[in-house]
Order: sequence, then structure tokens, then C-alpha cells
Amino acid sequence: MSARLIIICSALSGFISVALGAFGAHLLKEQLSSRLYEVLQTGIQYQMFHTLALLGVGLLMLRQPIKGLSLTAVLFLAGIIFFSGSLYAMALSGQHWLGAVTPIGGLLFLAGWTSLGRVAYRQLS
Repeated sequence: MSARLIIICSALSGFISVALGAFGAHLLKEQLSSRLYEVLQTGIQYQMFHTLALLGVGLLMLRQPIKGLSLTAVLFLAGIIFFSGSLYAMALSGQHWLGAVTPIGGLLFLAGWTSLGRVAYRQLS
């Protein structure tokens, strides 16, 4: 993945996070149970945290293109899709079985952070 594509993905993900946050606060808060609204908010929060991490990876790649950073970006993006995506689907559909997918996203986030740490340890100067 190129730095440009990573930064574009982070911009899109940030947009989605803010849009879902606003949509949730203004339209869904009264429609969802308090538990499902909390699930939605957790998805938004983790998406935004990892959007910022993704942006950092993209900016770092502009400075110093390192192959391992591309893997880190893919792991963060996949984590956003699996973790936040499953929480959004669960909150909006009420299908609690979708929560079984969420830990896969969590593992992808952990792998992304591990990858970033590995790159920093081995290749950044």
C-alpha cells in the first residue's frame, strides 16, 4: 500500500467515524437500547483511534517508506472493518451473534500495533 492510499483510507475512515457519531447521537440514541447504543459508541471510538494510527502510519511512510509499514496499515484497516464493522452491524441489526466477529478485529488491531512496534525496533532510525 502506498502512503497516499493509506492517508486517503484514513481520511475516509475519519469521515465515516464522525458521520456515524453524529448519526448515532442525533438519530439513533432514542431508537437503540442503551446497550446497543453503547456498542455503537465503542465501534466509533475504536475506529477513530485506529484511523489516527493509520494516518500516523501513512505520514511516517511519506518520511521513510518501509515495507513493514504497509502491513501495519493493512492490519489496522482490517481491524477497523472487523471490529468496528461488526459492532455497527450488531447495533443496527440487533443480531448479537455478530459480536463473535469482533474479537477477530481486536486481534487484527493487536497485530497492527505489534507490527508497528517491530518496524520501529528494526528499521526506524
